[in-house]
Order: sequence, then C-alpha cells, then structure tokens
Amino acid sequence: MSAAAQPAPTTPATELTHREVVTILLGLMTGMFLAALDQTIVATAIRTIADDLQGLQHQAWATTAYLITSTIVTPLYGKLGDIYGRKRLFTTAITIFIFGSVLCTFATSMESLAVSRAVQGLGAGGLFSLALAIIGDIVPPRERAKYQGYFLAVFGTSSVLGPVIGGFFAGQETLLGIDGWRWVFLVNVPIGIVALLVVRRTLHLRHQRLDHRIDWAGAVLLSLALVPLLLVLEQGREWGWDSPRSIAAFVVGGLAALAFLWQEWRMGEEAILPLRMFRNRTVGVASVASVLIGIAMFGGLASIPLYLQIVKGATPTEAGLLLLPMTLGIMFGSVFSGQLISRTGRYRHFPIIGGALLAVSLFAFGWVAYDTPLWQTMIIMVFFGVGLGFNFQPLTLAVQNAVPPQQIGVATSTATFTRQIGGTIGTAVFLSILFGRLPETIAAATQRLSGTADYQAALRDPANAEFAAQLAQAQASGSNAAASSGILDDSSFLSQLDERLARPFLIGFSEAMDTVFLVGAGVMVVGFLVLLLLPHVELRKGSAYSERDSAVAAAPSEG
Repeated sequence: MSAAAQPAPTTPATELTHREVVTILLGLMTGMFLAALDQTIVATAIRTIADDLQGLQHQAWATTAYLITSTIVTPLYGKLGDIYGRKRLFTTAITIFIFGSVLCTFATSMESLAVSRAVQGLGAGGLFSLALAIIGDIVPPRERAKYQGYFLAVFGTSSVLGPVIGGFFAGQETLLGIDGWRWVFLVNVPIGIVALLVVRRTLHLRHQRLDHRIDWAGAVLLSLALVPLLLVLEQGREWGWDSPRSIAAFVVGGLAALAFLWQEWRMGEEAILPLRMFRNRTVGVASVASVLIGIAMFGGLASIPLYLQIVKGATPTEAGLLLLPMTLGIMFGSVFSGQLISRTGRYRHFPIIGGALLAVSLFAFGWVAYDTPLWQTMIIMVFFGVGLGFNFQPLTLAVQNAVPPQQIGVATSTATFTRQIGGTIGTAVFLSILFGRLPETIAAATQRLSGTADYQAALRDPANAEFAAQLAQAQASGSNAAASSGILDDSSFLSQLDERLARPFLIGFSEAMDTVFLVGAGVMVVGFLVLLLLPHVELRKGSAYSERDSAVAAAPSEG
C-alpha cells in the first residue's frame, strides 16, 4: 500500500481498548444519569406538584411537553452530531437541560411548568440518542453487551435514588425557603454541573466530519405536525372531538405531516429522517414496533404511579420504591438478552418474546382492582419490566447494525425518535382516556355504594358534614363531572376523607385505569404481530469507528 493511500495517523483503523471505552463511558453515564434521575424523580412527585399547582387533570402536559420537544430535536441531534461531533452536542444538551430545570423550579402553574419542561426536553433529546450513537461508534455490535451493565447501573441507581429523593422533596413543605417539590428540578443543577465537568474531562472522541445539509424545514414541519395533533389528543375531551378547535388542529397537523413527508422525500439522504432508510426491512419493522411499544410503555409508566399513590395511598417515596420490581425486570431482561446476543449473535427472538410479555402484562393490569393485593400487582410489574428489557437494547442494536457506519447517528436518533413519538402519543392519549372516564366511573361507583349501610352511616357522621353537603349539592345539580371535580384538580383531599366516603373515588379511578391498560394491551398485540416480521441480520464484528477508518484507508488519495 502506498503512503498516500494510508489512513491519517489520528484515525488508526483499530478498535479502542477496554480502558479507553470505559473512560468514554464515564462521560456518557453522567449525562444519562442526569436525564434518568430526572424522569424517576418527576414521575413520583408529579401528583404532589399537580395538586399544589391545582391541575392534576393537566399533569399530562408536564410530561407531553417534555416528550414533544425531546422527540422533535432527537433527529436533529443525530444529524448535527455527524457534522460537528457528538461531544460538542452532548455538552450543549446538558447545558440546555440544566437551564430548563432552573425554569421548572420557578413554575407557578401547570401551564408554565409545561413550558419549562419543554425547554428541558430540548436538552434531554440529545442525552440518550447521542450516548447510544457514541456507543454505536466505538463498540462492535457483538461486544456491546459487555458494556451494557454500566448503563444498567445508571438506570438502576436512578430508579432507587430518584423515588427516594423525589419523595423526600415532595414531602417537604419548604426547604431553605423554597417549596419542597421545586427541589425536584433544582437538584438537577449541581448534578448537571458535575456531568459537564466529567464529560469535558473524559469524553475524548475522534471525529471525522461528514458534510451534510441541515434539514431545518423538516424540523419545523415536524413540529407543526406533532404539536396540533398532540394538543387535540390532550384537550379533545374538553373541547369536543368535533369542535372547530379540534377540527382545526386535525387539519393543521395532517397538512403539516403531509408536507413533512414531502420535504423528507425531497431532501433524500440529507433529511432528518431519511425515508429511504425505512425501506430497509429491519429499520422499517423496528421503527413501527418502537412506536407501538412506546405508546404502551409510556402509557403504563404514566398510569402505574398514579394508581399506587391515589388508589393505594402510597407516598411519592413509597410509590417509587414499589416500582422497583419493574426496574429489576428491566435490568434482568436487558442483561439476559444482552449476554445471549453477545454469545450467539442472534437478537430477533428477544423483541418478539418481549412484545408478548408486554401485551399479557398490560392485559393483566387491566384486571387490577382498587383492592387487589399489592404483591399481585408487583408480579405483573416484573413481567412488564422484562418485556421492556427484551426490547430496549435489541431493537436499537438491530437498527444500528442494519445501516452503514456513516449513518450510525441518524439511525440511532431514528430508533430513539420512533420510541419517543410513541411515548408522546401514549401519554397524551392514555391520560386523556383516564381523566375522561373518571367522571363516569366515579359517579357509577358512588351510585353502587350510596345505598350501603357503611356509606349512609359515614354521611350521617358529623365529622363528614361538610363533604355530605357538597355531595348533596353535586347530586342536585345532576352533573357526573361534579362528583369528580375535586380529584381532577387536587386529589390530596382523599387522604383526609373518611375511608368509607373515599371508596367510590378509589374504585372509580381504578376502573378508569382498567380501560387505559386494556387499550394499551390492544396496541401491544398489534406491536407483537409487527415484531414477528423483524428479520435477523448477522451482527457486525467491527465498530463503526474501525469500519469508517478502513473505508478511509481503502479510498484512493486525492493528492
């Protein structure tokens, strides 16, 4: 080989050593820990936050706003990372996330919190997708399972610490003169600063710039498509599904979606979501399956903590700890599937088995009643977690393995994007179903129990005179919504209410949630059928770095 044809000394066609990979992982793990901890803290504290801000029924916006922005920017991070280098984008994402956390601290309503969470999402969209893309760059597909334990340690630690920290802060009236729940977001600031310092010190990456145009028009059209459609999914039950506002949102979102598809077709390989990539059967099937899994997964993850806190009366800390069986299931599923994939090179059957477990688990959740023993619910959580663990890594691995090394960034962001788009839809739709069904189910439960001796005795109890008067006024108005108006805005009154009078609310909430889980099970059955179409592609033995370097070495010199 001539000297002119050899690769540059700064990009040797060799694999990184284990020590070099672990050093890079330290930087990635700090950034991912920041995002993972925030999710577990907020999930267990959201009921307290929503009650304090008088908007439990609008809590979905605190989640969906975060998911909308993180979903929209995820493909952009993939493209920009290919151009400018992933380390620079990773530090930018952390900085934006910290700024969004500060804004969340000063929220005065659920609307302002949703806006602040949207800013947080702009940073969060890059934390997971860039970290996974970097791993795809430096570690061969067959070897990735060896390093999976590091990431599981991040999620496991955050799953344990998040509920404890979130519950502690949410349980404090004030702390250093600041409302306790505001520390749920403020704690991200010191953690984020540490993450920035660690990333700058340890994340040493070689970057070969890939010249791309940035599809800004595609990003704008994607935003115009997602926001109106998600807005009507969240507000449709209040506006009316055939109201002028709902119809306008459907029309604007639909037209923007068509324009987005045209723009992506026109941009070809420069699109933020190259349509040609979806012609690859592995990418196409995995993407459709990820959307459906995201719908089912986030619908379940948003609903279960509410069930534990409202129906079972758990504190935020207790609710988070009660979710540990699901976390253990996720970790077991990820480790078990990762180790076998590393040994055999075969991944196809894990998503299929995982899809079946998710469908069965969601169907089982649909039969959980207000008085179902917790140990039975926790067994279902374990299988739900294993189903998620069997899908997380294998589907991302399948997509990364199915595309050329030069497209690792876009492919990884596509895999993350499709799961997030499903999660955004699932959160909006399922919480809309939940709170839309509540007035009916609570009214029905109240009617069933109102004639019982216990209920009538509770109404005659002088200690319950105020509630009895409110209930009589609500019944006189003939409005089902009146019976549930309290729980839709602030559910904290249930903890002070006589157990006999609270029972209809608990039964109504549980029955409304049954509908959510049964719809999720139906979605996951479709997801399982889609996963059956997933092909098996032999896993590559070289990393994207080494394959790109080899391509550079083999290319003829321009000089």
